[in-house]
Amino acid sequence: MPTSSDLSTEGRPGATGPAGDPDRHRTELLRYVERFALALTDVGLPRMPARVFAYVLCDDAERYTAAELATALQVSPAAISGAVRRLTQMRLLGKEREPGSRVDTYRVYDDDLWGMITTQRAQMVTPFEHLADEGVALLGPETPGGRRLRETSEYFRFFRERLAQYTVEWRARKAELFGPGQ
Repeated sequence: MPTSSDLSTEGRPGATGPAGDPDRHRTELLRYVERFALALTDVGLPRMPARVFAYVLCDDAERYTAAELATALQVSPAAISGAVRRLTQMRLLGKEREPGSRVDTYRVYDDDLWGMITTQRAQMVTPFEHLADEGVALLGPETPGGRRLRETSEYFRFFRERLAQYTVEWRARKAELFGPGQ
């Protein structure tokens, strides 16, 4: 199993990994991870989970121990512990353990990560859609509050339906780009 320090760049034009200067490649990778993590924090993910998630997305290894993540990101194991807990709760990372091992490993939760995230988001709006419908029934559709709640309900319904449609379209596009089963 490759480790997080295996930063292979074979087949990548302009890469400066093991075939070139591995230290320079590692520095560039970590700078990129930090930029990606900042973008994730801008949309609400806390800093350390954002750094861990960005690293796992960008690095070449398939699985990581907490110790490997701590070493790679130059942070304490305690910081990694909280970050991977949050990321597993969010279903961005999966947690596994090899039979007979006492060490957990972490990986991207789903091979169709972005499709899975989109599906989750679609499911998250359903309760708001139903709450808005209840409000319309309570207030009446002709009152100002009822009209706003009806618009809210219709927006969430539209949003949920479009997200489901986008997920189907994305999976078809992904199969075109990367082959079936990817």
